[in-house]
Amino acid sequence: MFEIVTVIVFLWLMVKAVGLALRLTWGVAKIVASVLMGIAFPVLILCVIFASGVALLVPIVIIGIAVAILKVCF
Repeated sequence: MFEIVTVIVFLWLMVKAVGLALRLTWGVAKIVASVLMGIAFPVLILCVIFASGVALLVPIVIIGIAVAILKVCF
């Protein structure tokens, strides 16, 4: 009987740990994506105003990485 209770408690703790890990991962990904977006949009505006062509690829790639991080989290 003690073994069954112990197994149930460990399974419950495992489910709680996985849930916590998923919440932490989502929070970190959201923070990273927000920082990337915060950096990318001003750089995109500066590149549109002062440069053209290849210089536009950098902020677009940063925005793409942020969107990809958010999509992977769902």
